Amino acid sequence: MPSGNEKKAKGSRVSKVRQGVHSDGRSASTPRTLELDVGYLTHAEGSALAIAGETRVLCAVSLEDRVPDFLRGSGRGWLTAEYAMLPRSTHTRSQREANKGKIKGRTHEIQRLIGRSLRAVLDLDKLGERTLYVDCDVLQADGGTRTTSINGAYVAVAQAIETLLASGELTESPLREPVGAVSVGLVDGAVLVDLAYAEDSRAEVDANFVMTGSGGLVEVQGTAEGRTFERDDLNKMLDAAWEAISGYNVLQERALESVGKKLKAAKPALKKASAKKPAANKTARKKPAAKKARKKK
Repeated sequence: MPSGNEKKAKGSRVSKVRQGVHSDGRSASTPRTLELDVGYLTHAEGSALAIAGETRVLCAVSLEDRVPDFLRGSGRGWLTAEYAMLPRSTHTRSQREANKGKIKGRTHEIQRLIGRSLRAVLDLDKLGERTLYVDCDVLQADGGTRTTSINGAYVAVAQAIETLLASGELTESPLREPVGAVSVGLVDGAVLVDLAYAEDSRAEVDANFVMTGSGGLVEVQGTAEGRTFERDDLNKMLDAAWEAISGYNVLQERALESVGKKLKAAKPALKKASAKKPAANKTARKKPAAKKARKKK
């Protein structure tokens, strides 16, 4: 179900939903067109502007050569995510959570979901002792902000990985397969894929599905309002989600193709820049050896 803020986003523009048809005229099984503008930001190692209908999410990935304390010395990397809605992403201004001094439970839930979804397709051993920080900021909300965040964050992470491969800092990609997400709901008894506010606000059942490219389920979130739903309903929603996410995966790979070509063209320059970086960890390891050598003299 949409948050209070998302409800405000379209509160004055709710349209009638015909049975089995989306409010914008889409057929029941047709998701909103997903647009992915990869490399949207100049400074981030990876970035993407993800657009699904009127929902817009800016995803950025930052890289640091360190890991949380519980992974230090393990050789494994980490990925963590943060999520936020800008004050005017909704119909009326909402106060920034940072100014309130407390992050809402919904925000915690969504950013943990984004992190889990991305780690599900990432080999942390191959990443090495690095941390990928994923920031998803909702610029405009019209339902599906968490699913759009996941779809955009995947390509942003993939771009950051491609940058590491092009510079020679990684020799093998830690990404195993793509991951995508979509909302599916029951509105007037009909299964609708990728709910905008007009459907989301009146759905009897609202569910979010996160799946990998091979069909593995990462997460299923389902809630009924005013009625229960049968296992057969869940199976229908799951089938619809799989079809939509498979289409998203194709769009994700297409969006990344052009980025890969650009990085391959810039590979010599990236390698040269990488070679100039001081290897802090290697220097730290050499210090004991240097002391032993002085003792021998």
